[in-house]
Amino acid sequence: MLSEPQVAGPSTALMRKAYARWAPVYDVVYDKLTEPAARAAVEAAAQHGPRILEAGVGTGLALGYYPKSSFVCGVDLSEDMLKRARAKVRRRGLSHVRGLQVMDVCHLGYADASFDAVVAQFLITLVPDPEAALSEFLRVVRPGGGIVLANHFGQSNGPVARVEEIVAPLCTKIGWSSDFKATRIEAWARRNGVEVLGLKPTFPGGFFKILRMRKAG
Repeated sequence: MLSEPQVAGPSTALMRKAYARWAPVYDVVYDKLTEPAARAAVEAAAQHGPRILEAGVGTGLALGYYPKSSFVCGVDLSEDMLKRARAKVRRRGLSHVRGLQVMDVCHLGYADASFDAVVAQFLITLVPDPEAALSEFLRVVRPGGGIVLANHFGQSNGPVARVEEIVAPLCTKIGWSSDFKATRIEAWARRNGVEVLGLKPTFPGGFFKILRMRKAG
């Protein structure tokens, strides 16, 4: 789920209302813009194995990118988004998608080590408590499994970083997080013994990046 339908505060009820408004136009606005990053994230996740959880699956824009041999579950806070994702699954015959459920990514209803990988696309900067979400991803991933994030991450330093910090309040109003830095995720990884495999820029012009991590085996 892309972090555009922003609302004030962490209320999940308000977030659901925001996504209900966005659901009808979401694909039109973001499909082509996010496709290269989404495909790269899916490919990175699939390298860890067939059992994959997509956290913040939204309207299911990326569901068709997974290998047909995979076993994909998707969760999202918005039932309105999921209705559109389920329609895609039926219409396109995406038999590798085994379940789409309403769920808070900070409180996943899966057993420990249920998946080979968790992928979250354009989600982590929207979650009220990103570290809590990451810890849940870590819990449900098997030892040696992967966590893959596709997102815009702000520059760590330099003039671009300063500009991103200045425009952050404006970006927040339109749903973007311009100053959320990958170093915050990397710090969480160090505290939790998670290996950072790399941060790779992608379209458009490196604005989105793929951050790959691996749970200790």
